[in-house]
Amino acid sequence: MFRSGSLKLHRWVLAAAALLAVCQPAFAEKRVALVLGNSAYRNVPQLANPVNDSAKIAATLKDAGFDVVDSRRDLPAAETRRALRDFADRARDADIAVVYYAGHGIEVDGSNYLIPVDAKLERDTDVYDEALSLDRVLIAIEPAKKLRLVILDACRDNPFAKSMKRTVASRAIGQGLAKVEPSSPNVLIAYSAKAGFTAADGDGQNSPFTAALSRHIATPGLDVRRAFGFVRDEVLKTTGNRQEPFVYGSLGGEDVPLVPAPAKPAPAAATAAPALSAQAEARRDYELALQLGNKNALDAFLKQYPDGFYASLAKLQLDKIAAEEIRIAATEKARLAEQERARLVAEGAQKSEQSKAEADVRAAEQARIAAEKAKQIAQDQAAAAEQKRLAAEVPAPAKEPVKEKAVNLAALPPASAPADITRSVQAELRRVGCLTGAADGDWNVASQRSLTLFNRYAGTRLDAKVASVDTLDAIKLKPSRVCPLVCEHGFRADGDRCSKITCAQGSVLNDDNECEKRRGNKPVAKRDSDDRPERPVRERPRPEVSAPRPQASGRASGQVVCDQAGCRSVTAGCRLEYKTFAQGGPYPSGGNIEVCR
Repeated sequence: MFRSGSLKLHRWVLAAAALLAVCQPAFAEKRVALVLGNSAYRNVPQLANPVNDSAKIAATLKDAGFDVVDSRRDLPAAETRRALRDFADRARDADIAVVYYAGHGIEVDGSNYLIPVDAKLERDTDVYDEALSLDRVLIAIEPAKKLRLVILDACRDNPFAKSMKRTVASRAIGQGLAKVEPSSPNVLIAYSAKAGFTAADGDGQNSPFTAALSRHIATPGLDVRRAFGFVRDEVLKTTGNRQEPFVYGSLGGEDVPLVPAPAKPAPAAATAAPALSAQAEARRDYELALQLGNKNALDAFLKQYPDGFYASLAKLQLDKIAAEEIRIAATEKARLAEQERARLVAEGAQKSEQSKAEADVRAAEQARIAAEKAKQIAQDQAAAAEQKRLAAEVPAPAKEPVKEKAVNLAALPPASAPADITRSVQAELRRVGCLTGAADGDWNVASQRSLTLFNRYAGTRLDAKVASVDTLDAIKLKPSRVCPLVCEHGFRADGDRCSKITCAQGSVLNDDNECEKRRGNKPVAKRDSDDRPERPVRERPRPEVSAPRPQASGRASGQVVCDQAGCRSVTAGCRLEYKTFAQGGPYPSGGNIEVCR
């Protein structure tokens, strides 16, 4: 009896030990995190969200069961260095070490720096003394054994870069953060926006990146790379493709979740597990192929799952990709046909050749329009199927890890941002002569007016309110100027530019922008004054008077002077002077008097 009871107890102990051995890898890992948020900058305007973002991530990691979550806010440089040094001690025996930073960051000569709240950065060289390099953060997490993760929500528009003085003209101060290639294994560095781009701070309490990160990073059993893939997709959707998070570095083939998957279900539920597991596995593999978004991934999925619900969804996605390829080929064919027609016209080819080229252009344009419609139909069908799938699926509280090869998210092609498409459309409108402004990515009234002009002269019906890929393709089909060149007064069109009009000597430019002979002054008709007697200077006409009285003595000078008494000859040796009435003149308005001396 005793031996039998001891044997049963021994077996029970062995079973319990085996169960603990199975469960230990999921729960025995030590996970530590350092969360930093800098909002209250002392020398530049404060930031609204970093402190809120750091509090959100700290709460997420604490709820996920991290052993240590050290959350700090608004640290100056000295305290930041001390926090990194203390965290390095905690990471020595950790399996997973995470550093999250929200605040200002800067790139100088290809190196990245985190900016404490007391930094001034008056010169570009001050960054070496007042800021902390990303390499210093990597040193702090280096002791971790399984995963070393750095998350930077620091790609904001940096005010320091605009005001700091350059000590060396060749020293580059970039926008956003610079691309990094970690040299140590098991290191991932996640940016809120890819290298060289800035990230939005957001209109809400948290930035778009941190809001998405808090929803996906702590999903039980979800590989950290897939978690960042979901974050990328959500941020692209939230920001209208203006911001794309990026991950640098790579891991091995095994899943590395920040939060372990929950324990497997009890043996009583084993009968229902196989069917549920097969459907869940097909769903996860389909989501992975959809995330990669290329033909090879979807073909591989269909080889694995040739039938079923998710196979039908994959076929719709392949139809969408095929329709896009046909659209691209049709657009290129239409462009080449238009280019050939323009060449024949320029070279003065025979009318039969030009007519054939015109027919080719019309056929190619019709094929392009048909391809556009087919692409839109395939895209709408795939989108509708995805909406139905998401509505029908009930999200499970926990997902088993996916057994696929590691995907390096840094290798995924970036999505085209609407601002890039707008700039491209504006550049093409400038090329065909319909836009005079800059290609700045702002689809304003001037840009809309330029597209309206293009529609008028090209015979198209493009929507002038938006700049789309279809609009870009349609403008690219035109090999030369479409809108006529309009010059100001005084200039004439000379090819693709306006030249100043220079008139010959003796000619002037008229209101019709043409040179004409300068007109001389017209002669002014004058009355013939010979029949009128000469009037004395500044004298009014006087009434008729009697003949001059003869002088008693002396010789006359031949001149006549008149006053109120009448007119008489001027005595020889005397002269006439004009006097006002105040000076003794004969009339109120003045007149001549005889002066003898």
